[in-house]
Amino acid sequence: MSTVERMTPDVAGAAGDNAAATRAAVLPAGVPRRRRRRTSALQPRKSVAFTIMMSIFVIYSLVPLVWLVINATKTQSGLFSSFGLWFDDEFVLFQNIWETLTYRDGIFVRWLGNTLLYVVLGAGGATLLATLAGYGLAKFRFAGRRAVFAVVLGAIAVPGTALAVPTFLMFSQLGLTNTPWAIIVPSLISPFGLYLIWVYAVDSVPTEILEAARMDGAGEFRTFFTISIRLLTPGIVTVLLFTVVATWNNYFLPLIMLSDPTWYPLTVGLNQWSAQASGVGAQPIYNLVITGSLLTIIPIVVAFLGLQRFWQSGLSAGSVKQ
Repeated sequence: MSTVERMTPDVAGAAGDNAAATRAAVLPAGVPRRRRRRTSALQPRKSVAFTIMMSIFVIYSLVPLVWLVINATKTQSGLFSSFGLWFDDEFVLFQNIWETLTYRDGIFVRWLGNTLLYVVLGAGGATLLATLAGYGLAKFRFAGRRAVFAVVLGAIAVPGTALAVPTFLMFSQLGLTNTPWAIIVPSLISPFGLYLIWVYAVDSVPTEILEAARMDGAGEFRTFFTISIRLLTPGIVTVLLFTVVATWNNYFLPLIMLSDPTWYPLTVGLNQWSAQASGVGAQPIYNLVITGSLLTIIPIVVAFLGLQRFWQSGLSAGSVKQ
């Protein structure tokens, strides 16, 4: 055996020791190399441009809210004599709130009650109907199912303003205009909510669980209200948030359906106050309009923040196939 052949195992052993030492220096003790690669691949990448863009978006979104909060603390004269994004010398927030609630015999409180009525009956009913219909379309097979799917998608594509005038003519012939039913009944239909529950129920409610419940003797209603509805909770809350926001902010439909101010929702009522403050024979109530707008958005912001975790999970659960 030559000298080169005798030295080869030693050289190979030394090279192996050096490679092992290099791996030990790079990777922490106890962490496999494959896991380290996977962990580094899952770490989010930092982007300065994206951070700047999102910061601008957040500022753009918060500036109107900050302006509303600040100006709700000012008097009527302070609104025009001070900088819009800073407080005035007089802090009259609580006085403005009291005047808003008591102006014209508390008409604002009546508008708030009307809005809550429309939201509870309209948005709540729309969520219930969308849940029942979406679950049925997702878990039952029947003739005409594809046609129903096409109709639902078509209804989503039609804007609500295009149906406002036909709805008004139909309700006028029925004698329901200028009544709460003219707002509640159209709000009961939510094609987008139905479609969302439909898509969500396909993956969130396993068919095996339903078959097991049926084999145990449970009826369809019992299966739905004891098993399925719990699995559908994130999707139901998501639809509820969408319908509540849509009904709370509804303006055009009440504007054409209602002529009696006692049945106005907050959106139409505050618009009437704004017209009184800027039209002929204007009344100095801009501070009441701003304070009323602040009081109007508080319930919807609280509801959104309180149900945010359900909303996020509801949007993501139906998008990934198991």
